[in-house]
Amino acid sequence: MEQINGPLQMEHALLFSFLDVSSDCKFKEQLHSLQSQQIMLCQGSDDDEVQTDGNRSGHFRNGDVGLAPTNEEVLRVIAAQLAEIGDQFDREIQERVVNGLVQHFLNENLSNEEITRHMSRVVGELMQAIPSDMEREKAMLVLAMVLTKKIVNTVPSLLRRVFDTTVNYMNRQFHNYIVDMLGE
Repeated sequence: MEQINGPLQMEHALLFSFLDVSSDCKFKEQLHSLQSQQIMLCQGSDDDEVQTDGNRSGHFRNGDVGLAPTNEEVLRVIAAQLAEIGDQFDREIQERVVNGLVQHFLNENLSNEEITRHMSRVVGELMQAIPSDMEREKAMLVLAMVLTKKIVNTVPSLLRRVFDTTVNYMNRQFHNYIVDMLGE
């Protein structure tokens, strides 16, 4: 399998696919618009130069996320499996938890780092209600993606901020797990 390009591209593609196949995702039109904007941004930069944050640029091509066809299909299958688990978790997440996260995302005085720390705390708290027979990393990853869906279902205008924050959170916390899951 070819490696996925870009430091956050794998997480971006997984979250996009998860949300796209999730039941009760009320913002699919905005999600596809966000994806299209991301594709256009990346097409403007065809060289693999180092960005100001020290990472290499990721690339999207012809409406896909720049994955090898096999990788893209594997990712979609995994996203669908995670979305099924997410549907089970969805019922366990109380509205007050989601509303608390919404308030953090709406507070423009909070840095993305502060919001990410809060999201991490919430995921940790929710983990206590998850059956212990599930892999810890998988459960935490699914919880973060379900929270993303629930936050944006509540306030669709937060899509870009929540999506970007979740992608960064996934990259920091679960990158190696995602690589292993995809068989990279």
